[in-house]
Amino acid sequence: MNLSAEEMRKKVLEILAPWRDRRGGLIPVLQALQGLMGYVAEPAVRIVSEELKIPMSEIYGVATFYAQFHLTPRGRHVIRVCRGTACHVRGSLKILDAVKEQTGCAENATTEDLQFSLEPVACLGACGLAPVMLVDDQTFGRLTPDGVSAILAQFV
Repeated sequence: MNLSAEEMRKKVLEILAPWRDRRGGLIPVLQALQGLMGYVAEPAVRIVSEELKIPMSEIYGVATFYAQFHLTPRGRHVIRVCRGTACHVRGSLKILDAVKEQTGCAENATTEDLQFSLEPVACLGACGLAPVMLVDDQTFGRLTPDGVSAILAQFV
């Protein structure tokens, strides 16, 4: 979401309002910021730091500790390729390579057009379907590198 600096400040102040005189609100604040913008933007972190008197280093410490937070814009579609043992044995690295080749997206990155973000993950919990990838909330299993193209075409 593209907000002007003024609009962002107003939205961030609304998010902060219930947490001004309370401790323990940083994670809910970061969750709300990410919900608003799709990621935790540096200008918003600066406002939170100033308003709640929390050093930016502490805010970034929390934001980088938890995998749920993202500090850069994410693609409209998030592709997760399983790298667990069952998937690895059944060829998930070839699936990952096919996704990278077809999207032009590096691991743990987002395409320039913000169409896709690619996240290799430790396990998707669908070992019986190995190798598996998730696009947004849709699971695709028993994949072959040749089948990746047709799957990704659904999300363009």
